[in-house]
Amino acid sequence: MLKGIRCETAKCPVEKKQRNLAPGMHGWRRGRNSEYAVRLREKQKVKRYYGLLERQFMRYFHNAERIRGNTGETLLQLLERRLDNVVYKLNFAPSRKAARQLIAHGHIYVNGRKVDVSDYTARIGDKITVKASEKSVKRIKEQLETNPNYTTQSWLQLVRDKPEATIVALPSRTDVQIPVEEQLVVEFCSR
Repeated sequence: MLKGIRCETAKCPVEKKQRNLAPGMHGWRRGRNSEYAVRLREKQKVKRYYGLLERQFMRYFHNAERIRGNTGETLLQLLERRLDNVVYKLNFAPSRKAARQLIAHGHIYVNGRKVDVSDYTARIGDKITVKASEKSVKRIKEQLETNPNYTTQSWLQLVRDKPEATIVALPSRTDVQIPVEEQLVVEFCSR
């Protein structure tokens, strides 16, 4: 703000078009990404979205390959059914990392049993509840109240009063909200 008069001239660094370019004299020379780079970028996007490491992701990919049907859709379906993702989609936690912490600290029960592994794959008919302690229920209810207009996806059924949820169906491709081309991920991983 001390040099405000400079921004009224043509030399203003804030208004220059060159700021959209990479730094340096040849910033405008940016090459096209290779086929490999495009596929790698899609795989990394999925990994980072779900917070997975390489070995975990490849394990999910190999499981998806074994299942009949479209490998890409099956992979995304398996990743959507991870317990930490389900807890996040139910709005029990503000983020996937917070959902992992809830699970690791023993606040989440599946079918009446404590599950402290965020890697657990939920199945149709699984009932996800919160630990019966006052602290756990209070924490989840506060999170649900922070966003009262939050609607759960069609494959999840949430009862806000208790709070508990049931998995009614498998997630479809439309339920996955990340803009990713799963075919490129399959092409990269199966090379």
